Amino acid sequence: MIVDRKDVDKSLTWDLSAIFKTEKEYEESLDKMINSSKEIKEEFKGKLKDAADINNCLDKLRDLEEIAVLVYTFVSLNVSVDQTDTKNQERQMKFMSKYSNILSRLSFIESEIIKSSEDVIKDAIDTSSENKGHLEEILRKKEYALSADVEETLSSLSNILDTPYEIYNNTKLADMDFHFFEINSKKYPLSFINFEGEWEYSDNTDIRREAFRVFSKKLKEYKHTIATAYNAQVQKEKTISDLRGFNSVIDSLLFPQEVDRELYNRQIDLIMEHLAPHMRKYAKLLQRIHGLDKMTFADLKIDVDPDFEPDISVEDSKEYIKGALGVFGDEYMEVLNRAYDERWIDFVQNKGKSTGAFCSSPYGSHPFILISWTQKMREVFVLAHELGHAGHFYLAQKEQNIFDTDPSMYFVEAPSTMNEMLMANYLLKNTDDKRMRRWVLSSMISRTYYHNFVTHLLEAHFQREVYRLVDKGEGLHSDKLNNLKRKTLEKFWGDTVDLNEGAELTWMRQPHYYMGLYSYTYSAGLTIATEVSKRVIGGDKEALEDWKDVLKTGGSKTPLELAQMAGVDIGTDKALLDTIEHIGNIIDEIIKLTDEIERE
Repeated sequence: MIVDRKDVDKSLTWDLSAIFKTEKEYEESLDKMINSSKEIKEEFKGKLKDAADINNCLDKLRDLEEIAVLVYTFVSLNVSVDQTDTKNQERQMKFMSKYSNILSRLSFIESEIIKSSEDVIKDAIDTSSENKGHLEEILRKKEYALSADVEETLSSLSNILDTPYEIYNNTKLADMDFHFFEINSKKYPLSFINFEGEWEYSDNTDIRREAFRVFSKKLKEYKHTIATAYNAQVQKEKTISDLRGFNSVIDSLLFPQEVDRELYNRQIDLIMEHLAPHMRKYAKLLQRIHGLDKMTFADLKIDVDPDFEPDISVEDSKEYIKGALGVFGDEYMEVLNRAYDERWIDFVQNKGKSTGAFCSSPYGSHPFILISWTQKMREVFVLAHELGHAGHFYLAQKEQNIFDTDPSMYFVEAPSTMNEMLMANYLLKNTDDKRMRRWVLSSMISRTYYHNFVTHLLEAHFQREVYRLVDKGEGLHSDKLNNLKRKTLEKFWGDTVDLNEGAELTWMRQPHYYMGLYSYTYSAGLTIATEVSKRVIGGDKEALEDWKDVLKTGGSKTPLELAQMAGVDIGTDKALLDTIEHIGNIIDEIIKLTDEIERE
């Protein structure tokens, strides 16, 4: 049973006092942010004429941003563990209102720098290594900059412009009450968390399909609300894209990632064409193993061997995490030890908690990881993934200033999925048992690759179709979104999978649509991770050292440059096609092991 936040085991929650020990400390830091923004405006507005003034201003802005990221993280993480807590919501609303004013107040900085000549900006770049990357990014934006007044207006509206995502989250996590579903007069509790973490993996076909039916029925009740929120999101993005002079909203959203349309389309098109046959083969294997009359969309998450998956406690997970990721050495091991010992991780399940898992890494503190632990071995892969983000930002923040820490969204999932590869390798190395080997390999397919190359990639294909309509000036409503999603699923699964009613509603389940072009980057990151992990697992010590250097580089290089540092060329089809072939080989081995196990 999912409990209220106040009733969970505190020792298994994260400790946000590492950011602020008291509410008073939080308030003081917020006041410091506000005062600092006023001082910067007073000292520098209308005066950014030369390199010296520009760099002096950016030095103070950098200090302010270090405070801001702590304040923002404290607010958002409190909300993420309990969307029903009105105190947390009130704190967030007050902060966002004040933060919008700060952004508006400081919008002159980028506007004035952009209006400067390229010679002045380049002079500022040459005279400050700390501000170099930030200034180069401003110079890159010069072509798409708006007038100072318009930029200030957009900044002041930032809180309002984020409303679609807030509506989505509140609808999903606070308003929807799934109650329970019933099988043979027995009631089973149902929520977003336990559906996505438990019921859709159930090996009981009646339970799994009924949970999906009831879950989808509740989603359907909110389809108009969420469609309206999503339409507002994409129309906002389209309007800003047009204002800035981009040819399409897709180009606008790819711009901050520092990648072009070719990389974006390649990732979607090659996977839709070349991965689909492998995944259909895998779906048929699941149908055969479980003796299903037909393979439905509600059955795609079932395990190859559901009776085999080991249970695992949080305490026991330490051995596996440290065993698999210890290959990175002492500095990385420090991250792993501290994550457990200092309560960086929120393991519990409770009402109102955000679904899925994520890692937040505020500069000046340490990373925080949200996960809902189900006592299943699969969670070790999820935790390894999130610790990949934690290790990445922990190392990057030690080497880079706050301007240069965050890599492009295109690359950000590579370190996390790399850790999943290492976890799988560790488990495979430590077993001779065929069932265990099959379980690990099938976990790689059903979790790692399915999550990143199927779930999120199908989101990306759907999202691309949405933006194409938006670029044509069309609006969106729930029936149109359902139709687009169903067509995407039909294209990938063909006639192998029966798309039962509710499959088309999966666009309502993911928050990524409110985060720009995020979904496709999961497969992009995993492509890089797969190719690097093959070298590392093969004993290439140079590859391991190269990877640690990549982690420390943070956002000071482009995605193509980071991939090149790791020895992967993402400028052609090869790396992606090699990864798809690797996935196909894993599926073939799972089928081979299944045949051998069934003969024994």
